[in-house]
Amino acid sequence: MSKLVPDQADGLRRLLAQSSVRLIAIAGMERRQGSTTAAMNLGAALAHMGKDVLLLDEHKASANSVRGAWAVDPLGTLADVATRRLTCEGAAARAECGVNVLPAVPGAQPDHVDPRLFWEGDVVLVDAALDSAGHLSPLARLADDLVVVLQPNPASITATYSGIKRLHYAHALHQLRLLVNGVAEPDAARRLMANLIDTGSRYLAISMHAAGWVRADPHLNDARRLRRTVVEAFPTSPAAVDFRVIGADVAQWPWRPSVRARDAEPAPWQPEALAPQQAHEEREDRVHRSGQY
Repeated sequence: MSKLVPDQADGLRRLLAQSSVRLIAIAGMERRQGSTTAAMNLGAALAHMGKDVLLLDEHKASANSVRGAWAVDPLGTLADVATRRLTCEGAAARAECGVNVLPAVPGAQPDHVDPRLFWEGDVVLVDAALDSAGHLSPLARLADDLVVVLQPNPASITATYSGIKRLHYAHALHQLRLLVNGVAEPDAARRLMANLIDTGSRYLAISMHAAGWVRADPHLNDARRLRRTVVEAFPTSPAAVDFRVIGADVAQWPWRPSVRARDAEPAPWQPEALAPQQAHEEREDRVHRSGQY
């Protein structure tokens, strides 16, 4: 009987984890790393897997923001949802790929609004915008997973490590995932991530893990011109395959304390009678794997 009780408790914890909404923040430590493109394509990949996805856009509206790239015009913002002027579904705009988009510019809503409490879906993605000091917003700090996007060149690698170090000291950041964008050779991407993971562990005591890589692909620009993601416009292209691999992997990421869990801040705002909907989605078979990471 003593063995049965822990087993039952562990099973209950797994069941609760499966029914929870996962919040993932995606950020680049400097501009032009492809973090917005990564957020859009990961959202599309998850939506094509049958997931209900909400993408929160922290950037001001522009041609390069999620709203501009998809040409969507949401009726409201995260602030409207937080103040109950609109429901999440009523405020968001739905992109052609099935991803729901909602503006969430930092400072426009209460700092501790937790979108997991009112999104009755599976995943909330945050296209995170760093502030002038290079820090995460309160919303991004709530994330279960922080995905840092970088490119395989010396300037990007240096800026990324410096940015991670800055976040570590600003937010007591201890865990994150790496996504290498614009990769020519997957083996080089694996080595790059392994080196960063080792350096972060040795000198910052940060637990880094590989989210994956996306190969350099001219179809990304073609999809952008069409105001679509490469996942939906060119599903057999190398980049689309890579994004689907990452999307399939998300379901297997272990649940960890949120990035914000160690921040000494007030408890998050909670609306009444709003809870996440239990969702049980089976993981799709791996479409492509060119090596373990």
